[in-house]
Amino acid sequence: MPRRTPRNVLDRLRTPRAFPGFLKSASVCVLIAGLLAPLSPATAAPGTPAVPAAAANDHCGGRCSDILPPGQNGNATLAQILLHQAFGTRPAHSDDQLGPYAGLATGHQNLTDATLGSFFNDASFGVPADQVASTVRPAGRADVTIVRDKKTGVPHITGTTRYGTEFGAGWAAAEDRLWLMDVFRHVGRGQLTPFAGGATANQGLEQEFWRNAPYTEADLQAQIDRAAATHGERGRQALADVRAYVDGINAYIDAADSGRSFPGEYVLTGHKDSVTNAGTIEHFTPTDLVALATVVGALFGSGGGGEVNNALALLAAQSRYGVSRGTEVWESFRMRNDPEAALTVHDGSFPYAVRPADPQGLALPDAGSVVREPLVHDRTGSATAARAARTSAAAAERAATSARRGMSNALVVSGEHTASGHPIAVFGPQTGYFAPQLLMLQEIQGPGISARGASFAGLSFYVELGRGQDYAWSATTSGQDIVDTYAVELCQDDHHYLHRGVCVPMEKAERRNAWKPTVADGTAAGSYTMRVWRTAYGPVTHRATVGGKKVAYTTLRSSYLHEADSIIGFQMLNDPGHVTGPESFRQAVQHINYTFNWFYADSAHTAYYNSGDNPVRADGADAEFPVWARPAYEWRNWDPATNTADRTPPAQHPNSTDQDYYVSWNNKQARDYPAASWGNGGVHRGDLLDDRVAELVRAGGVTRASLVRAMADAGLADLRATHVLPNLLRVITSAPVTDPAASAAVSRLQAWLSAGGKRTAASASARTYAHADAIRILDAWWPLLVEAVFEPGLGGGLYGAFTAALPVDEPPSAAHGPTGAHAGSAFQYGWWSHVDKDIRAVLGEPVRGPLAQRYCGGGALAACRDVLTATLKEAAGRTAAQVYPGDAHCAAGDQWCADAIVHRALGGIGHRTIGWQNRPTYQQVVEFTSHR
Repeated sequence: MPRRTPRNVLDRLRTPRAFPGFLKSASVCVLIAGLLAPLSPATAAPGTPAVPAAAANDHCGGRCSDILPPGQNGNATLAQILLHQAFGTRPAHSDDQLGPYAGLATGHQNLTDATLGSFFNDASFGVPADQVASTVRPAGRADVTIVRDKKTGVPHITGTTRYGTEFGAGWAAAEDRLWLMDVFRHVGRGQLTPFAGGATANQGLEQEFWRNAPYTEADLQAQIDRAAATHGERGRQALADVRAYVDGINAYIDAADSGRSFPGEYVLTGHKDSVTNAGTIEHFTPTDLVALATVVGALFGSGGGGEVNNALALLAAQSRYGVSRGTEVWESFRMRNDPEAALTVHDGSFPYAVRPADPQGLALPDAGSVVREPLVHDRTGSATAARAARTSAAAAERAATSARRGMSNALVVSGEHTASGHPIAVFGPQTGYFAPQLLMLQEIQGPGISARGASFAGLSFYVELGRGQDYAWSATTSGQDIVDTYAVELCQDDHHYLHRGVCVPMEKAERRNAWKPTVADGTAAGSYTMRVWRTAYGPVTHRATVGGKKVAYTTLRSSYLHEADSIIGFQMLNDPGHVTGPESFRQAVQHINYTFNWFYADSAHTAYYNSGDNPVRADGADAEFPVWARPAYEWRNWDPATNTADRTPPAQHPNSTDQDYYVSWNNKQARDYPAASWGNGGVHRGDLLDDRVAELVRAGGVTRASLVRAMADAGLADLRATHVLPNLLRVITSAPVTDPAASAAVSRLQAWLSAGGKRTAASASARTYAHADAIRILDAWWPLLVEAVFEPGLGGGLYGAFTAALPVDEPPSAAHGPTGAHAGSAFQYGWWSHVDKDIRAVLGEPVRGPLAQRYCGGGALAACRDVLTATLKEAAGRTAAQVYPGDAHCAAGDQWCADAIVHRALGGIGHRTIGWQNRPTYQQVVEFTSHR
């Protein structure tokens, strides 16, 4: 395997090259021993009794479990980082959830309820007395206790006052994720490079987020003030909770600083001196939490956008076919409301952002006039290289989308179909694989709070996904369209625009970031300026002409300037006095303005609700394309000063109670609720769940183990193989296959299909796949066949425009596309439905929502067979090294490794590569046995 090349400052912390000559010194052990001397502030204070936190009223009956790899402990001192680099050791609880998580891929086949504990942790409230590892009263407070269990090190926080409870939550968050929290508060402000160094990936991260949320400090504070002022007592309580939480974080910082037990990354990036302890770890403020929330919202909760690219694809289609026919072709490939799509809500219609019969206010660009607005200016030093700029942009895309484009999923079955008569849920979010993990586990018990689960580091004043006393909840990214693009007419110059008939100046938001070389970075000093022009209609993203008029395209999302608003919904979810059943659950998540699918289960009921501030658009406005920035086409009752407008009422959001089962894998929510992403049609990875859960429900007697098996089995399936390949082979075998190479490939693919079409290891310890040749052939074949089927009919220009809107393929080994390599998530974005619909049409089968024309072989079966056979033969001839060319983690030709999951370094401790699973990062398995 080739030596891994460090790619950024955070990644370099994992490599010995970050410490040239240092680890080879004979005095390194002496230095490490000296650095180990200070006690961690988390160590139990002398005289503090090691007693468990009092368990709250727990109705799970021992049937609640969860898992979050790699481990709870995400902090490491400098000594621990050096020991890790020198000897491969890791701090306690940094990776103890990774093995069970990875093991489910090969261990799920024979899973029973009795053996669930081998792959999930007990998520009951409290800690048994014989399992208490430590008990701490943070900062010596008498009103809060943090107990950690021996198995996982998860903090169980119990407070006798509300302030003490939240103070303890802040202390525990800093103890487990301080460095990560610091990184992401700087990412959210667009200031990562001055903090962590000027490596290209760091530049990319800060650019990606700041482009979409170029907030000033006044903007961040205004969001806090607004959330506190507009929600009465709950708003005031939320502000008090945030302040107590921040106090807890800062108390830990002070204790760690004085005890010299702070994360070692502060030394390696030049913020602290390991010898003199000089330097500062900046205290946190409430506005830091809004900056963190900005990152989370951008990653997971802001569906829609892309209207300019949609317009370019539409223009390409109209250029080839004419306006009417070209629009029809575009719509058929877009599949915004496909009748064959898998649905989360089985019954009912929830119209939203539907295609208007007569679109009004369209502002389509003139051909060739669109230019993306530059973000970066005035590069100096190491930032001047063009290659650095390209690498930075690519890194930003991978890092910013690896979690957003993830595979959060949910499987929820009503008690009518379970063995116990109680609902069962297996659900969780996909937040990517990082070291340390973006999420952290905790239990919080205090006045008005009773919950256990996962929260984003730095936002853990409430549990965001987890369980209460007698209910559990989780979410998947829904992605419905809450983002619109407006064409603002320029006046006077390029930085003035017409706003409601008046020529007004754009606001210039700038960040001048400069950095110095650090021990861990290895790049030269440099600087650059990020510049975003802001309008009342949001930040400028592109410039163009429309009918000869110069315009700036802007992006406006309903959650812009409202990142803090969702705090009330999470507060309600944590409040046992509020959530008592499905209706109060829905009332809680209605306060969350991000685009999520929310799922609920208690001992008797299940429920679903789709959250998000869905703006009410002007009559005739088409959400897929840019519209003019004129009053007639603005959101109804839109106030540009506060970015508030009419929102669709809760009843119009997809919702349901006690449906026989729910599944979600980022698929379409309900009938007439258009999908925000392209290609959400008759084949979607949600089908992998729906097929399996529907079969379980038909049989009845569903158990926790059987539902976990369904999830795990779906997470190993190749969607192309299970749902498209059978028809492809029907076309090829519609006549005798006489070519030996093609015939051999067909035989291998058929054998793989007979075995289930899954990418499974040959054995529990193997690093090779069963049916490896068939998998290699399909990985090579799919992009070849898509191009051969569609490019001749569409033409090169239109085919390129469509593939720019939707990648043709997203197998686990893909280094391109939304998630990048080694991210776990696969088969969310691709031309599965397009191929499926076209091939079925060629075979003469009925197709609901067909493509505008037949493409494979011009629609003739014999010609289509020739196309597929020729590309299959070409694919079969490609070697493993050609299909899997290798990268910094894997040698060329290593198929298993090409698919494998790699935890991306965000700190100084790395983790081992694990086999591929298409699965949530944090996952719960719940079955409540009683109710209050």
